[in-house]
Amino acid sequence: MILREYKKEDADIIATWIKTEEELYKWSADRIGKFPLLGKYLNENYAPSLGSGKFFPLTALDDEGKIVGHFFIRYPDPDNDKSVRFGFVIVDPDVRGKSYGSKMLRLGIEYAVKNLNVNRIDLGVFDNNPAARRCYEAVGFKEYGERICEFPVGTWKCIDMEVLIK
Repeated sequence: MILREYKKEDADIIATWIKTEEELYKWSADRIGKFPLLGKYLNENYAPSLGSGKFFPLTALDDEGKIVGHFFIRYPDPDNDKSVRFGFVIVDPDVRGKSYGSKMLRLGIEYAVKNLNVNRIDLGVFDNNPAARRCYEAVGFKEYGERICEFPVGTWKCIDMEVLIK
């Protein structure tokens, strides 16, 4: 598996992985809010941040070059260049359960440490997404907080997780 910079044409493939409105909110919280998801909605969401030097969307390719995952890295606090957040973490449903998510996240952690020189990475996961939470725990993320989030599809508990880099 390799990570490469996200390309606009990746969006159409990624959009096909979101099958229900609930999946859309589990994946993107309230950041997109349009279902069914179209690639152009993802690109519209990313457009204002691209080229800012504070937002890095990445696509994971398997050994045959097929797109199998995606996530972005962003700086949530403009005054702290040592902490980043992973978001929109997703793996192609056809290859879930085969460790692609943990491989992708390990590569993401390595990318953030080597290229962005960070010492902390965090992310959020909803408590109704236990498979994602297990994946995050498998690569070293630990819970540090929680909050309640309300969406058109329900009220969910969001668990904030972090990995500290030594």
